[in-house]
Amino acid sequence: MADNNWIQEIVGRVVSQVLESQFPALRDELVRRVLEELQPGLGGGDSTPKQLLQAISAVRQASGQKEILSALLDGASQFSSRAALFVVRGGAVVGWQGRGFANNDEVRNFSLDASAGLGARVLQEKTPIRGRAEDMDVSFTSTFATPQDDRVFLLPLLLKEKVAAVLYTDAGSEGGGQLDDAALEMLVLSSGLWLEIVALRRATGSQESAEPVTAPVEKSEAPSVERAPEAPPVMAAVAEPVAEAQADEVAEPETEPAPMAMAAVAAAGAGSAVSAPVPAPARGDDGAVHRKAQRFAKLLVDEIKLYNKAKVQEGRESRDLYDRLKEDIEKSRAAYEKRYGSTVAGPASYFDQEIIQNLANNDRSLLGEGFPR
Repeated sequence: MADNNWIQEIVGRVVSQVLESQFPALRDELVRRVLEELQPGLGGGDSTPKQLLQAISAVRQASGQKEILSALLDGASQFSSRAALFVVRGGAVVGWQGRGFANNDEVRNFSLDASAGLGARVLQEKTPIRGRAEDMDVSFTSTFATPQDDRVFLLPLLLKEKVAAVLYTDAGSEGGGQLDDAALEMLVLSSGLWLEIVALRRATGSQESAEPVTAPVEKSEAPSVERAPEAPPVMAAVAEPVAEAQADEVAEPETEPAPMAMAAVAAAGAGSAVSAPVPAPARGDDGAVHRKAQRFAKLLVDEIKLYNKAKVQEGRESRDLYDRLKEDIEKSRAAYEKRYGSTVAGPASYFDQEIIQNLANNDRSLLGEGFPR
């Protein structure tokens, strides 16, 4: 069986790359379909779906991490009477901001016990947890009034499969409150996806003036030697996966086969499909750079498709994709060239290959005459 380990590694890598390239389109379709299914069961006719779309749009329009998280909390307050965001860092779960509490400032720096009860479950299971107030941290229920209907709903904010934060919600301590589980789940899922995109953009340096991948830190007194809980980096769980991804670029196993430089794509004429890939002369660390360049190109093109579905469809039908998407394509090209243009992967032109393969369905003529040759 040991001799088959290299086969498992290759299969695992290929499957991961395929899923990575298809995930943005799949998640976009998933959000659309889930919203359609949820609409009949959500109260208020069309009001809840419209509110949810507005809340998700507000998150999507935010460019900084603090703004995204604030938009998440603002949106959560539309679907719950009380909401609090707790940051996960180094095993501690610390309050950042709250909405709807008698004193929202009390949420800040409140340390939630994650060793037992609902707090422990949401961290371990990495899935939304519904429960009763009595299953919460005793110090939490003694500090904040118990919800009138005794229901609580905790949702993990997942980034790169890690719990970066926990959103606590309930229907409030007075009667007539609201707690829309389905809407909250969709909002948190969308926020996590958008935070990942922002973190990747920061890591790739695609924005010169972008803020660093740090946390929205509330002003507080300097921490003591015992590290009294101040408002910690909210995006610690984002920074860690980004750092891992960067380190992975020079630390992948040399036993993996060299990446394939799709030379046939670059040479393909108008209307022609992609032929068999041509191996690139890459070994060791060079091979890792090629693989990362290919993945980054896929990410950029998938993002173009995700947020321009109508233009993509119209461009394919009219065979003028490039003219319709020129601004997005060139911005993404600049981001790609800034990171990989001067590396060993530069001559392979993976970004152009991905544009032809992924955006134009292997038909270069769909891009139109304006596409650079």
